[in-house]
Amino acid sequence: MFNFYNFEEIKNTPSPSLLYYRNIIQQNIDTAISITKSKNSLWPHIKSHKMPNVIRLSISNGITRFKCATISEAEIAATCGATDVLLAYPIIGPNIKRFLNLRIAFPQTHFYAIGDNIESIYLLSNLQKDCPVHTDLFIDVNLGMNRTGVPLENLEKFIEKCKEIPGISIVGFHCYDGHQTDSDPIIRKKKIHEMSKKLKKILDCIIIKNPNYANIIIGGSPSFPYLVDEWKNDVHYTTYFSPGTVFIYDYGYQKKYPDLPFFPGAAILTRVVSHPNDALFTIDCGYKSIASDPPGPKAFLLGVDNYEECFQSEEHWTFRMKKGYEKERPPIGKELFLLPTHICPTSALYNHAIVIDNKHIVAQWPVTARNRFLLY
Repeated sequence: MFNFYNFEEIKNTPSPSLLYYRNIIQQNIDTAISITKSKNSLWPHIKSHKMPNVIRLSISNGITRFKCATISEAEIAATCGATDVLLAYPIIGPNIKRFLNLRIAFPQTHFYAIGDNIESIYLLSNLQKDCPVHTDLFIDVNLGMNRTGVPLENLEKFIEKCKEIPGISIVGFHCYDGHQTDSDPIIRKKKIHEMSKKLKKILDCIIIKNPNYANIIIGGSPSFPYLVDEWKNDVHYTTYFSPGTVFIYDYGYQKKYPDLPFFPGAAILTRVVSHPNDALFTIDCGYKSIASDPPGPKAFLLGVDNYEECFQSEEHWTFRMKKGYEKERPPIGKELFLLPTHICPTSALYNHAIVIDNKHIVAQWPVTARNRFLLY
C-alpha cells in the first residue's frame, strides 16, 4: 500500500505534510453519486476539508448544495458558487449578525439556518428586522444522538411556536444521525430502518398539514447508503443525503465500516528522525500534525511492518520494533505515510494540502476555512 500513496517528488517534499490524492477524491465523489443515484440528492458537509478547491471539484461534478458548521465554511461555499448552503449549527451571539451579513453579501446563494430552541430563533428574527432578508429554517431533529435537536415527540408543538416568529419560514427538517455507528452493517441497517420508520410516522402527520415542510436533509457517512434505500423513492418527501467524510475519507472509517465503498484520499508524509535505542524509531509527526482525538491508533503507518506504538508528543511519535524484527527498523530519513484515523481535525491543522495526481504533485489547496474569521 506504500507504493499506492508514493509519488515522484517525495524526496523534495517537507515533512510533516498533508497530502490529498485528487484521483481518489474524484473516485469517492463518483461513488457517492452512484449510491444516491442522483447528484442532486447530495448535500455534503464540507467540514472534513474546509477547502474551496474541493467545493469547486464537487460543483464540477454537479453537486451544488453544501452543509457547513461555521460561518467561514459557509462563506467559502458561497464564494465558490454554491446554490444552497445550510449552516448546520446553532446560531447564537455575534454569529447571528455574521450570518445575516453573509446572506446580504451573497444574494445568489440560498442560505438556510437550523433551529432547535425558540430563544435563538427569536434572536435571529429580531436582528434581521433591519436587514432585507428573511430566514428559511430547517428544524433540527434529535434522532437519538442527544447533541442538538428537538425530540421527535415535541416536534409538532415546536412547529406551532415557530410559526409565531416573524421573518422565519420553516422549509423542512435537518435529521442528523451521528449515533448510528455500529460496525456491523446488518445491525446498522436494522437500526436505520427502525429510526426511519419512527421518523416518518411523525413527519407524515406534520406534512399532511404543512406540505411546504417536506424537505429532509438526513444522514452522515456511515448511514447514508442505507438511508437512500429508506427515503429515495418516498414521493412524499424531497430528501437530501448529507455525508461529510466520504469525499476525503480516512482510515478510521475504512477500518470500522468495511461495507462502505470509499477509500482514504488523504495521508501525512512523515520521516524517521531518530533511533533512541536499538529497537525504537521516532517520526516527525506529533499531535500538532495529526488529530489526537480518536481513542486507539491515531493513524495507520505505511512503509514499515512489525512495530508497536510507544508514545506521541507535540512534534514526535515513537515506535518500537517487535522482538525479532529490530533489523527491519526504518533508517534515519526514511519517508513513511500515515493514513489518519480522523481526517476532519487533521486537515484543520494545516494551511494547505499538497495535491497528488497520477504520482505527481499538481497543486496546493489552501485549507481556507480552518480560519474562524474570513471577511464576514
